[in-house]
Amino acid sequence: MTARLPPPPSDLVHPGSALFLDADGTLLDFADDPDAVAPAAGLLATLDALHEALGGALALVSGRPIDGLDRIFGRPGWAAAGQHGLERRDGRGEVTTMSVDRDELSRLRAVVHAVGDALPGVRVEDKSWSVALHCRERPEYDAELARRAPEIVAAFRGFELQPGNRVYEFKPRGMDKGIAVSRFLDEAPFRGRVPVYLGDDLTDEHAFALVNEHGGASVRVGDRTPTHAAFTLSSPADVHAWLNTVKTTLTRGAANAT
Repeated sequence: MTARLPPPPSDLVHPGSALFLDADGTLLDFADDPDAVAPAAGLLATLDALHEALGGALALVSGRPIDGLDRIFGRPGWAAAGQHGLERRDGRGEVTTMSVDRDELSRLRAVVHAVGDALPGVRVEDKSWSVALHCRERPEYDAELARRAPEIVAAFRGFELQPGNRVYEFKPRGMDKGIAVSRFLDEAPFRGRVPVYLGDDLTDEHAFALVNEHGGASVRVGDRTPTHAAFTLSSPADVHAWLNTVKTTLTRGAANAT
């Protein structure tokens, strides 16, 4: 699809919407150290208002574990999908996790850590059910990791490679962000709502395709191509500004309805 996409209108999110938000690169600016990120000033207040206005139909959908999202956002009552949906907390607060072959995961971890140890500056992000190699601090290793990552994952039948922005993640097969969003849409408070999804990375394309199929709206953050998205915003700062406009529109509409 073309990269010349329009910005999303302020009324894209309405009282009948379900809002799904990626974290890194969408709500959060990237950092060399994934643990060093923090929400920008005012973002949490905007998200709180949106969560309330949408009757709780707002979910974070991230490659981070759910406990990492809770550490950053401090909202353990929100619905969330972590590790691309490998773990998911529904609108009632119940968490489900995909089963994973722990022995195979242990062997995979050992291989990935060995690669990270051999490439100075490449970070290994060891999650509960997946493991990733980050080269944001040493982008000169990106081509090497792009070559080696498929070779690594080929030895582990239960896992697949999920490339991203300067990251190569090895995750169990059978789950992606699109599947995670689909499961949310089968449950309250998301059921029957029109989905809107914001994301920046290749991992978000599954969700873009899913919400498009459901008659919803997909918003790419940045300029990565190709994409299934219908709209675009240039950066997390623009996402914050747009969400704040959406909040104003929603809360004004609620006030006028009373």
